[in-house]
Amino acid sequence: METQAHGYHHHGHQEALLKRLRRIEGQVRGIHRMVEEDTYCIDVLTQVSAATKALQQVALALLDDHLGHCVVEAARAGGAEADGKVAEASAAIRRLVRS
Repeated sequence: METQAHGYHHHGHQEALLKRLRRIEGQVRGIHRMVEEDTYCIDVLTQVSAATKALQQVALALLDDHLGHCVVEAARAGGAEADGKVAEASAAIRRLVRS
């Protein structure tokens, strides 16, 4: 699906998102270290689960912003832009649900 290259305006949440992503980076580095150190599998899986959940929370925050701002603005404009933004959001939701 083709996406429009309009900038994402994070609406004041950029620093919070970046902080979460830095925390997730640290979690993933920790998982890497655990595998290198041959840590017990269940402990590694627990950390993978935590990192996955953290990424899902980032995805949901981005989706909330997209729906609350980008889609709403497009809906106000109407026409093909509105239809495109709704279709784009629906596709993103499908990808999130599948993962």
